[in-house]
Amino acid sequence: MRRFLRENSLGLAFGLLFLIALGGQALAGHADFNQQQVADGLPPVSLGRYVTSASFGTDVAENWQSEYLQFFLYILLTVWLLQKGSPESKALDKPGRETDREQKVGPYADENSPPWARAGGVRRVLFSNSLGLVMGLIFLLSWLAQSIAGHAAYDEQQLAGLQDPVTWPEYLLEPDFWNRTLQNWQSELLAVASMAILAIFLRQRGSSQSKPVGSPHTATGIEG
Repeated sequence: MRRFLRENSLGLAFGLLFLIALGGQALAGHADFNQQQVADGLPPVSLGRYVTSASFGTDVAENWQSEYLQFFLYILLTVWLLQKGSPESKALDKPGRETDREQKVGPYADENSPPWARAGGVRRVLFSNSLGLVMGLIFLLSWLAQSIAGHAAYDEQQLAGLQDPVTWPEYLLEPDFWNRTLQNWQSELLAVASMAILAIFLRQRGSSQSKPVGSPHTATGIEG
């Protein structure tokens, strides 16, 4: 068990932090929602009802979709785009998809390579792009979930204000949908850009996301 915990500590730690943050968001969001209910002269709702509501669902989904958009774009753009001096970039002489020999696919796969790396045709194409495809799919699904939950929450507000509800396609054109979407996108894209650029000049000793402390600022694609 100790070996399992040590070898999987990064994923387990982030999983635990995620659950703590999600629980905290549910409690804080529930309190905020009930404050608004009381201010509007409406009865408060239970925690269980709140976490199954459209209001909570859209708050969660809008954060998820922006995170997975960040990863999806980062995975794809770092195939071709470079950043001199950043450990987040590939080496400056290796833009692009690289050769089969460098990627250990097909006849260049070794005995420890995954079976689909040794295969040909569609299986190899899918496996070669599986990380980006899955991240992109999760982004689209979570964005769809945000739009559906956001539409339901928006219509609840419309009805509470004695205004007409809108259809789902109409909601996709509403400022509420794009405000929720873009305020998350801009923060995620800024965070990625900051990481790629600040890591040129700054260090975190022992981190795989940083260059070794003594590496020159111009060293590219080197991790500690």
